[in-house]
Amino acid sequence: MKSLKSATMSAARAVLKPLPIILTVVLFLSLISALPKDLYTKWIGNDPLSTVIAAVLGSVSAGNAMTSYILGGGLAKNGAGIAAITAFIIAWITVGIVQMPAEAALLGKRFAVYRNVVSFLFAIVIGLLFGVFFG
Repeated sequence: MKSLKSATMSAARAVLKPLPIILTVVLFLSLISALPKDLYTKWIGNDPLSTVIAAVLGSVSAGNAMTSYILGGGLAKNGAGIAAITAFIIAWITVGIVQMPAEAALLGKRFAVYRNVVSFLFAIVIGLLFGVFFG
């Protein structure tokens, strides 16, 4: 009975310890998602610098794939290039600057930093490649 109590307490601590970080991330993501979507279209155009700007915006305002497709369509309607749209969508889904503290706490700081840096760089590279081949 004593080991069951000890195991239960240990499991409860493991679940509750990252809870403040996770709640902070969720609240911050909610705040970012409240930004007007036309804000993105003002900053993203049809040049290589726009690809980098789009990747930065996607990295900071992480979201799900369905939302990114809708935003990508809005960007396309407002004149954004395929390179910038691709970089935005890839960064939006794969890079998580906002979630990085929670990821670092749960999976390790080194892993979180490397994963996000590699994902960010690939978002730019793939976006530029899409621009060359499909632009």
